[in-house]
Formats: sequence, structure tokens, C-alpha cells
Amino acid sequence: MALNLLPKGHGRRRAVDEVERLRQREQQLETALGRAGDEVALLRWDLTEARRELVQTQELVVTQLANLDDLRAENDQLAEENTALKSRFSAHLAADANANRITVPRMVRDTTALEDQATGPIDVRPLWDAHGIRPVTDPGRIA
Repeated sequence: MALNLLPKGHGRRRAVDEVERLRQREQQLETALGRAGDEVALLRWDLTEARRELVQTQELVVTQLANLDDLRAENDQLAEENTALKSRFSAHLAADANANRITVPRMVRDTTALEDQATGPIDVRPLWDAHGIRPVTDPGRIA
């Protein structure tokens, strides 16, 4: 520890100190380079995995699009069959609907309870007409 407190020498000692500093810097750079190489390897691995997942996803999309096309074709065929069957059996369907109709009697409201009693018509005239008065600013009085 006492050596650090002594003043540094001149000439040759300065060159030795500089070489030592450069060796430390070189070691730091080599360590950073090793870390960077590890990071690049990890990033390449991630890129490879992402590309593999992309290929799988694209294959899935192609498969689903093919299934969708097949289902649309089947749907169109079933819609055509449905239309043909409706036109063929429309008379039978109408006769069946008429024979098995559901009838419901008209609704009649029970008004026996006091709160369900019918009310009178609501007077919707202006208040002064309803009470037989005129407003104060009647244009006939000003003239």
C-alpha cells in the first residue's frame, strides 16, 4: 500500500505503467467480446426458433384455409339442397302448419284489483287553457 503513495517514476516506469494499463484494457475488451459472442449465439438461437415457429404457423394457416374452402363448398351445396327441398315440399309444409297451428285467445286484462282500474283520459292542454285563464302578456291587451 505504501508503494501507491510514492510518486511515480519518470521515463521507463511510465512505459511500464502504460503497458500494464493497456493489458488490463485488452483483458476487459476480450471479456466483453466473449459476452458479445454469447449474446450473438443466443440471438441466433432465438432467430432459428422464431423461423421454425413461423413455418409451423404458415403451415397451420394453409391447412385452415383449405378446410375453410372445403366447408364453404359444402355449405353452398347444402344451401342448394335446402332450397330444392323447400320448393319441393312447400305445399306439405304449409298444410302441416295450418293443421297444427297454435291459437291463443286475445289478451284481456283483469281489472278487478283497485290498482289495475282504468284511468280517465289525460288532459294535455296548456295550463291556462285547462284552467280557463290567459297569460299576463296577452297580445290582445297590449294593442
